[in-house]
Amino acid sequence: MVITKEQVLQALSHVEEPDLKKDLVTLNMIQDIHIDGNRLSFSVILTTPACPLKGLIENACRNAIGHFISKDIEVSVNMTSRVTTQKNTGVPGVKNIIAVASGKGGVGKSTVAANLALGLAKAGASVGLIDADIYGPSVPIMFGLEGERPKATQENGKTRIEPIEKYGIKLLSIGFFTDPNQPVPWRGPMVSTAVKQLFNDADWGELDYLVVDLPPGTGDVHITVTQTFPVTGAVIVTTPQNVALADAKKGIGMFMMNAINVPILGVVENMAYFTPAELPGNKYHIFGRDGGKKLAEQLDVPFLGEIPLVASISESGDAGMPVVLQENNAMTTAFMDMARLVAQQVSIYNARGVTDKNVVNN
Repeated sequence: MVITKEQVLQALSHVEEPDLKKDLVTLNMIQDIHIDGNRLSFSVILTTPACPLKGLIENACRNAIGHFISKDIEVSVNMTSRVTTQKNTGVPGVKNIIAVASGKGGVGKSTVAANLALGLAKAGASVGLIDADIYGPSVPIMFGLEGERPKATQENGKTRIEPIEKYGIKLLSIGFFTDPNQPVPWRGPMVSTAVKQLFNDADWGELDYLVVDLPPGTGDVHITVTQTFPVTGAVIVTTPQNVALADAKKGIGMFMMNAINVPILGVVENMAYFTPAELPGNKYHIFGRDGGKKLAEQLDVPFLGEIPLVASISESGDAGMPVVLQENNAMTTAFMDMARLVAQQVSIYNARGVTDKNVVNN
């Protein structure tokens, strides 16, 4: 049997990208078709290496070839990716900026930001993390980098900062430039200047995602970041209790304001339930149940999942090795699932060219 490239494309035109609701051929996601007798190989170019539907799409491609051409064809599918972008982020080489925010402190926002960045990198993306929490930077502790100082060089009379690399991602924190034992009594203009330097004066190189850990609340740093740099979208972190949900709702409202207008990629419910080490199958909802999920439904934004309240999460951060770097445990799975869903929402936003205030929750 003679196989042609046209037959292959015709068969694969029946495979729909589940999020974008168009077929792979129309989306130009099929490339590098090679035919050698009864052997066929081709590449599927996904919009992110963290695609949660990678296996589903590959199986659909194999089934399409078998159904529309022949079941006797030996098929080799190379699942690869090219991260998309919709706008100029204002930071050379950076495709997408993801802000991680919370309405109040103490909900684990920095833990979520760190594990999100590492989860995206673990899935194969190139990632940077900015710790923009001016008054309470956490990255130096969470990555075991206390006392570290980034290298700085002079380039055409301008200082360039080289982010510190650890665990496969690039890092910058205001904590790298201040005394950890001293408070940072900065006024608004000083805060804005310092935050801009973390973006503008750093050599970030080529990044698929730059995750930004914002301070709690809705203050100067949020306004500076969102009005200076076109942010792809925001991830909102909350805990289940009503007081946290009320503040999270205000945080979402800030991003949706006309003057800011940043899409909401979704809501993460942290400390969703407690699971004792000796009873790994048990869940105790000590702060309430499904608060983050209900908030996402109420505001018609995606729900990105639940993160359990487990001592090892904070212990791993305190030890300088965030928990997502571990293998084969429930916490790692929860953070990896969250990272894939965030990447999925970024891809949907970029592909659809969303101009309204929210990513469509498909």
